[in-house]
Amino acid sequence: MKRLLVLIAAIMIIGMSVNPQPVADSVSVDVDSVQLTIYDFAYSRTISMPDWRGLAYNTAALYGAGFVTLGVLELLPEDATAWNKAQLHRTPLFERWWEHVSGGPRWDHDNVVFDYVLHPYGGAAYFMSARSRGFNMWQSALYSAAVSTFFWEYGIEAFMEYPSIQDLIITPVVGSVIGECFYKVKRSIVASNYRLCGSSLLGHTVAWLVDPVNEFVYLFTGNPTRHPVHATLTTAPHHLSLVVIF
Repeated sequence: MKRLLVLIAAIMIIGMSVNPQPVADSVSVDVDSVQLTIYDFAYSRTISMPDWRGLAYNTAALYGAGFVTLGVLELLPEDATAWNKAQLHRTPLFERWWEHVSGGPRWDHDNVVFDYVLHPYGGAAYFMSARSRGFNMWQSALYSAAVSTFFWEYGIEAFMEYPSIQDLIITPVVGSVIGECFYKVKRSIVASNYRLCGSSLLGHTVAWLVDPVNEFVYLFTGNPTRHPVHATLTTAPHHLSLVVIF
């Protein structure tokens, strides 16, 4: 777990220091011939070009992953989750959910790894689910807060425990800060044709680490960030000035 912390910290440092806009040659490109994404525009915290269909795919994937995660947590020993499973199983499922939702939120006593490592990383993954689909930084932070609050704390996890005060704060807030660093790292990877430090393997591995939901969904829908040439728009979407990265 220490290695995971070091890896996330290293990616954040890269994200804060990397210049997401590579040097390029100006050429003429037919904009209609490529499906433009937010990665084709110069870095901005405020540019928004939402891909609602893509976000719907990602949200569906998150729901599926959430139930799988709940199943995995159910199999873990009680000292890892702080869940009294015998007591929980004596209460019917939805009665248990309503008891937790109506009685929360509360300060939890979960393992620190869950609260202060995995939850922030989850918040960053939620953030990137929206950020890579064209939503700006603030919209993506709002999506992360909505998913972590209503989908996880008051949704799936509420079947097992009361909503957590620290998770409601840490997951979206810290997760969004990490997520924007992840976004900068992925911009650099996309601009380099999914290479990092000259390595395709490293580029693809880190892309999956910083943006797992989109990379998973791309396996089924295709990856819109992969163009025959990578076009970077130097201004806002409605003022097109193309620069192409070979």
